[in-house]
Amino acid sequence: MAQDNAAFCGVPEGVPTGVPAEAKPPPQPPQAPKRRPWGAGGAAGARKRQRYVEKDGKCNVQHGNVRETYRYLTDIFTTLVDLKWRFSLLIFILAYALTWLFFGLIWWVIAYSRGDLEHLGDHTWTPCVNNLNGFVSAFLFSIETETTIGYGHRVITDTCPEGIVLLLLQAILGSMVNAFMVGCMFVKISQPNKRAETLVFSSHAVVSLRDDRLCLMFRVGDLRDSHIVEASIRAKLIQSKQTQEGEFIPLDQTDLSVGFETGDDRLFLVSPLIISHEIDERSPFWDVSRGQLERDDFEIVVILEGMVEATGMTCQVCSSYLVDEVLWGQKPSGVGAPILRVTQISGCPKFWGFHRPLLPDLGFPMSWILQVLGSSLP
Repeated sequence: MAQDNAAFCGVPEGVPTGVPAEAKPPPQPPQAPKRRPWGAGGAAGARKRQRYVEKDGKCNVQHGNVRETYRYLTDIFTTLVDLKWRFSLLIFILAYALTWLFFGLIWWVIAYSRGDLEHLGDHTWTPCVNNLNGFVSAFLFSIETETTIGYGHRVITDTCPEGIVLLLLQAILGSMVNAFMVGCMFVKISQPNKRAETLVFSSHAVVSLRDDRLCLMFRVGDLRDSHIVEASIRAKLIQSKQTQEGEFIPLDQTDLSVGFETGDDRLFLVSPLIISHEIDERSPFWDVSRGQLERDDFEIVVILEGMVEATGMTCQVCSSYLVDEVLWGQKPSGVGAPILRVTQISGCPKFWGFHRPLLPDLGFPMSWILQVLGSSLP
């Protein structure tokens, strides 16, 4: 991999890194190189790539030909929580309205079968429910019973055993409906999906030297004052693969080490941090050159997980980097231009330049760097 370091870092091959620009000027190409946007490779930037995971964390995988749809009903609670808000609210309203209508109809049937509706003005008649004179009043009594309002105008009497049994059933079923539907709405409201909106990744990843080691780096930061507890990060390489037996795997996932062995993947995210993947013998990028990687079709998915300090619920945020979003030979702006300024006692993280990389200081003229990188300053 030593011979590829120059290609990754923007250092021309055959030129020692310690030789100044005056000792060996850069060669003059016959034609000026065509400038491309930062990180845009020839084949990588020529066509629009389809993402496996969007920059905002949304996964673009859709399940098709799912025949065992009954399995969604076996876990009806999770199914209701995963529904869109419009459908959740519709089911929430229908669950209560249909229950009230169902028991209201039964109350009306009991009053009709006992003849209570035929003795509305007879004070010597003891009805099942006082002041129940039709279906509307039966529906209102059903609502009062299930919601335990108890206005006192309509009340059940002790001469109606079937009404007493129905009252017990409606009280029990109403409690179950309340527990189920209120539980679904509480879980849906308290989901930490919006907490992920304030956890941001840098728009680009960079490949550069860090402590004399070639590394793939990106930045992550938290915009809120409340911290993410037990924050951890991992990275996956999504790339098509063909096995030695000839089997083609369209979306093969390979782990990219971001410090699992040393514990560096456990983050104390109080200020923006630079996450680094060292390109060594265990890295999937070890046996390939910069030019080959820019021609490949791959995606790097980064996943940050942790618990929300306010609620204790687990939060996950994802992002991804395509080939043309990996900037070769550059470095994060936090290296040499810190985005964290610390005063005497307290630190104040500054998020300016969070998404902006810098060109490296390699000891060569800027024309060399622009010629090798094929990019221009913003």
